[in-house]
Amino acid sequence: MSHHLALFWIMLRAALLSTTGTGNLPIVHQDLLSRGWATDRQFAEALAIGQISPGPTGLWVISLGYFVGGLRGAALTLIAIALPPLLVLLLVHGLYRRFGHHPATQGFVRGLALAVAGVFVVVLTGIMNTAGWNSTNLMITLGAIVLGATRRVPIFAVLAVAAIVGIVLF
Repeated sequence: MSHHLALFWIMLRAALLSTTGTGNLPIVHQDLLSRGWATDRQFAEALAIGQISPGPTGLWVISLGYFVGGLRGAALTLIAIALPPLLVLLLVHGLYRRFGHHPATQGFVRGLALAVAGVFVVVLTGIMNTAGWNSTNLMITLGAIVLGATRRVPIFAVLAVAAIVGIVLF
């Protein structure tokens, strides 16, 4: 059991001290290799699984947790890498409830919304460059933006309708 608790602590510490998908690699590599719990081959395999799997690249550590501790190791690794963002969300939620009415907070949220809109435009441009700037893609894109902007249709439904329209038209 102490092996699993140590694995949880290593993964939690790595998640707390890194900011990107593979930013925790040096910490995890050093800790697991020094204990003899993992090999370079297992790291390479876990990274390869993380690259070919859908979703964030940081999920490679779950594969590594499985290699080191089986299903329990994978589950503990998942919990360890999910805890820091969840704690930040709880902290931010509490702060926003307390200070959300303050004009400085409202200005920050408006500025953040503008930054997200800018990132959205950059990502959308990249997707359209890949998919092609044709009338069908523009119609699907504009339709999804209009439906999403109404705030009456759930985003999941907008994505599902856009996917179905894309499949039917292509």
